[in-house]
Amino acid sequence: MRLLPEIIDSSSAIQEIRRNIHAHPELRFEENRTSQLVAEALSSWGIEVFRGLGKTGVVGRLVGDLGPGKMIGLRADMDALPLQEHNTFSHSSQNPGKMHACGHDGHTAMLLGAAEYLSNHRDFKGSVIFIFQPAEEGGAGAREMIKDGLFKQFPCDAVFGLHNWPGLAEGNFGVTTGPMMASSNTFEITIKGKGGHAALPHNSADPVLTGVQVVQALQSIVTRNKRPVDAAVLSVTQFHAGETSNVIPDSAFIGGTIRTFTLEVLDLMEQRLREIAEHTANAFDCHAEIIFSRNYPPLINHAKEVRFAGEVMKELVGEQQVDMDIDPTMGAEDFAFMLLEKPGCYVFLGNGDGDHRSVGHGMGPCHLHNPSYDFNDALIPVGVSYWVKLAQRYLA
Repeated sequence: MRLLPEIIDSSSAIQEIRRNIHAHPELRFEENRTSQLVAEALSSWGIEVFRGLGKTGVVGRLVGDLGPGKMIGLRADMDALPLQEHNTFSHSSQNPGKMHACGHDGHTAMLLGAAEYLSNHRDFKGSVIFIFQPAEEGGAGAREMIKDGLFKQFPCDAVFGLHNWPGLAEGNFGVTTGPMMASSNTFEITIKGKGGHAALPHNSADPVLTGVQVVQALQSIVTRNKRPVDAAVLSVTQFHAGETSNVIPDSAFIGGTIRTFTLEVLDLMEQRLREIAEHTANAFDCHAEIIFSRNYPPLINHAKEVRFAGEVMKELVGEQQVDMDIDPTMGAEDFAFMLLEKPGCYVFLGNGDGDHRSVGHGMGPCHLHNPSYDFNDALIPVGVSYWVKLAQRYLA
């Protein structure tokens, strides 16, 4: 690896920041302590700070000493998850029911490390915009920052994001052109029938029986309506009905998620879901009420920026440690909103298999959104060096 010595030397200080954030997790749009920590750090390094975009978002602007030029945006997410941590090491969560189980503490710390280094080495032309985003976990914080004028106030020429990735070898990178993460969408189907005595079902319109038919039929969308080469997932994750054994209830509730890599496939999935639920319910003398929510769009990387980021990654860790055609994932990420506004690239940085965890970690795997997860601090100099080299090369 060709890591910058100054960044290696400062890694322990950035690790302390990371563990400080990990010990004090805050949920979406509640990142007040974290935002204050970020703002104070940026200010102490002479970086201009802007607050309030996306409620608790923080933006730092650093202008190079060589005058105006291009503008690059680097983004890190700050929020935690509503999860009770199982780890008991010294930096485990002090806030019950809240945990940094996705590594946003590491993402924030690495971008701060890059901000500090670049503030000490301003021999570039143009501006670096450090975007510390709230509410990635279900709050669409990226969208809210954009609504509040992020790219009007800071008209970036390109924007870049990064996420640690358990299972990918420690310090390796992965990226792909085009769809890399899926759209995230939820559906709620309420089947309304006519309740009655379970011993006299002919007097009722049974929403439970109807709901079972709907759940089964929904899977036909994936297997019979979309093209086999188009990836999509439809998962029913909730089915609630009834309160006792001898009463047919008035209604049944079905909930779940749909994930796709394109909006065209999503349009098809939504259309067929509505048709199947409505017509199946009608066939059983019931009525279907449907709420379909499009939460995050698919994350689609831009080819030019992928090639550019790939060159930086290969220079940093070596060509063998960079997968330029990594498999996309059906997980979702609201950096997708930024890529709808600006060209850019989102990459994975390998978090390893969990061997890095301190004594006192939980018995579960070191997977994202798992109560035994912990960010791998060995990634700090890699991530910081990536951000720095990316900015320097882009503004060269």
